[in-house]
Amino acid sequence: MPQAAWSAKRERQFKHIKDSLVKSGRKPGLATEIAARTVNKERAQHGESLEASKTSLQDMPAGRRGGLHSHSGPAGRTYAQLYQEARKKNIKGRASMNKAALEQAVDKGKG
Repeated sequence: MPQAAWSAKRERQFKHIKDSLVKSGRKPGLATEIAARTVNKERAQHGESLEASKTSLQDMPAGRRGGLHSHSGPAGRTYAQLYQEARKKNIKGRASMNKAALEQAVDKGKG
């Protein structure tokens, strides 16, 4: 969408990333910017752009980075995720715990 030089594949990639970001709660303007930057970086890493910054070429691809950071997000696991883990481990008192307490109890139970 933003670039005339993008292939059909990059257009689909842009739309998918943008839609995912909007669905996860990002504002549409910010989602558009993030998606465009991600697609342009992918294009640079695959030799599809005329110019590419050194950092774009040296950084890991977005797909790899997303795979490494998935399920941790900006604030780690959600309360619901922690509660489900605590439930699976049969941790007592989980209903009255806040997120920090749940995280501590779940991580303590891993050992």
